[in-house]
Amino acid sequence: MSTTQSETRPPVAERSTDDPPWPAPAPAGAPPRVLAEWFDRGLRVDPTAEALRVGGHGYSYRWLHERALALAGDLVTTAGTAPRRVGLLASRTAQAYAGLLAAVYSGAAVVPLHPDFPAERTRQMMVAAGVDTLIVDEHGERVLPELAAELADVVVVREPGGTPLAAPRQVGADEVAYILFTSGSTGRPKGVPVLHRNVDAYLRFVHDRYGFTAADVFSQTFDLTFDLAMFDLFAGWGCGGTVVTVPPTGYAGLADFLTEHRITVWFSSPSVISLARRLRRLAPDAFPSLRWSLFCGEPLLAHDAADWQAAAPGSRVENLYGPTELTISCSVHRWDPDSSPARCVNDVVSIGTMHPGMRHLIHPVAREAADDAGIELPGATAGTVGELCVTGDQMFPGYLDPADDEGRFLRHGGERWYRTGDLVRPIDAGELAYLGRVDHQVKIRGVRVELAEIECRLRALDGVQDAVAVVVADELVAFCVGVRRPAAALAAELSATLPRALLPRRFVFLAEFPLNANRKTDRRALAATATATATGTGTGSVGS
Repeated sequence: MSTTQSETRPPVAERSTDDPPWPAPAPAGAPPRVLAEWFDRGLRVDPTAEALRVGGHGYSYRWLHERALALAGDLVTTAGTAPRRVGLLASRTAQAYAGLLAAVYSGAAVVPLHPDFPAERTRQMMVAAGVDTLIVDEHGERVLPELAAELADVVVVREPGGTPLAAPRQVGADEVAYILFTSGSTGRPKGVPVLHRNVDAYLRFVHDRYGFTAADVFSQTFDLTFDLAMFDLFAGWGCGGTVVTVPPTGYAGLADFLTEHRITVWFSSPSVISLARRLRRLAPDAFPSLRWSLFCGEPLLAHDAADWQAAAPGSRVENLYGPTELTISCSVHRWDPDSSPARCVNDVVSIGTMHPGMRHLIHPVAREAADDAGIELPGATAGTVGELCVTGDQMFPGYLDPADDEGRFLRHGGERWYRTGDLVRPIDAGELAYLGRVDHQVKIRGVRVELAEIECRLRALDGVQDAVAVVVADELVAFCVGVRRPAAALAAELSATLPRALLPRRFVFLAEFPLNANRKTDRRALAATATATATGTGTGSVGS
């Protein structure tokens, strides 16, 4: 059965800004909620209220709930049994969000899949997750012919046409809520199963910290294959708020977009800040509707935080940190113009302190790195720098393929700790300074260097607005955004703070950095560009 949006979408009720939070925080010791129960919180506030806005079209909580029940009914009846793993091959359409909820309602784990990913990668993820049913939108529909070999035993649901479920199926808190895939060093994606219990611990924290209400309007900037999207959806739906997808065109007129949609909670990667600056959309007081400005997914730079705070003076700016394996984010720092700059290292904002229920330890880096005569990290003293390891309520149980667990966990004090691969050191007030990735600590001609430090030095150069450093064939390549200058002049300025062995061999100026689907700087694309142009000189090269 095919229907138009206007035929299926009921009118959306206006809400008063005086609406109270819903509901009160759960009492200590309350059983964990599953994702369907988090959506039900918003549904019970007001079924006619707007749950979702996509491309200017609004969809009520009732519409989304009934659409999800209908899709879930088809999943169950067409497959002849309750599905276990539901693939979601869709791109931030109303069908995609209803499909995600339908997978949850069916009692299955949802496996978000990106229609624009290479078909072979999608195939690998479907096989690894054991996808037995698939929900598609119009974007996913176009990819199906390339996946024909994998779809022989997979039920594909497009438009609901059968008997809807009467109610969401019951699942336990220890069952898998969703499976996401991260890049693997083996060249294949690694499956990360996240439990309902893990997500519940996270959502309880953010609702308690931020005091979201039904009057809040949330941005939705992340693709559904990225776990940060789960914050947008279930933080918004959990309080009866509205979730608004931000299209690519929204960034070109960001101030107008935020005002038009009355967005109060902004959540994105920090790269959006530099993008807004380049587009001249980061003026003081440009974003008056915001009351929370949250950033996660990559390092937040101090000057970016300061500029965004000036653009959204009525909001509180926070830097959230955490890998997918620790469920969305596991630590947080609230930006303070007076005290936060002093806690920055290499211009990177502190990642703050751990969420309740989460604990960390700093595991010493490999002796080779500790004993190497490379660059001394700013403010570091012996024994304080190491790899961040975390455990607690939000930690996932382990990768889909147990072989991927090897080397990713640390046994300490009788507990299992996830090794994040991030270098940190303690700073004031129990907070942590982020120093970069363990795998970004590289050797160049025998000297160990932190790419984060190189990038900090590059951004301090006259005319350089932003910079990313990559290593190709033992050569350091600097990508810069800003005013083009001769490589020799840039190298001369850098030589005042960096030894000659650590000067970039090439400087490449770009109009802007490539961004991936989640608006994060695409370092892999930059590395590929550096490799492809290894025989070129960009705007110039520096000789040995």
